[in-house]
Amino acid sequence: MEIKPEYRKKSIRSYVVRAGRMTEGQRNAFETSWPFYGLKLDDGLIDAEKIFGRVAPLVVEIGFGMGDSLLEMVSAEPDKDFIGIEVHPPGVGRLINSARLEELPNLRVYLADANDVLNECIPADSLHRLQLYFPDPWHKKKHNKRRIVQPEFIQLIRQKLKPEGVLHMATDWEHYAEQMLEVLEEAPGFKNAIGKQQYSERPDYRPLTKFEKRGERLGHGVWDLLYGKIE
Repeated sequence: MEIKPEYRKKSIRSYVVRAGRMTEGQRNAFETSWPFYGLKLDDGLIDAEKIFGRVAPLVVEIGFGMGDSLLEMVSAEPDKDFIGIEVHPPGVGRLINSARLEELPNLRVYLADANDVLNECIPADSLHRLQLYFPDPWHKKKHNKRRIVQPEFIQLIRQKLKPEGVLHMATDWEHYAEQMLEVLEEAPGFKNAIGKQQYSERPDYRPLTKFEKRGERLGHGVWDLLYGKIE
């Protein structure tokens, strides 16, 4: 069984699919856990109430990596429903396997390109919160155009957020944080949750990652940005 991310053809991508090896458990998760947790682009526009069997605030996280942080949030906020989007198959396999073992009902996952999922599958005015934590910084200047945080992407997110819905981003690259701040301060329809040109403290609901903890010990910074949809 070939396991690879779904995507539509486009010229510039904000990620490279890493050919990381999958463990037997991660691979088996696509047999045992994907039928419950997995969503596909061809499913089209989702009906969250039908998928989760209830009406609840909906949170989407883009790029959850190996899934540890998202799993912790799903477990800690049972009153919310979560959809994770990732292109790295081992991370998806690990997350859905862990979610099945913990019997977490409030999670679904796409193994797909985030732009495609937002464009084709997420209804307008449906999200309580969208999370983008530690996206690929593409730190070489010639590659900055590949960063996912661009004005068009922010307006796509705006369409999907409910009124007063929250866009929460975090990065450990200061230059990328500055670009995020610049793009969001200029973005129509968003307001900085704590004041113009300001970074936020890490909200309690976002767990510290192991990389973040290591970075703190080494004196590295992390920048959180919280913006609310105002129109």
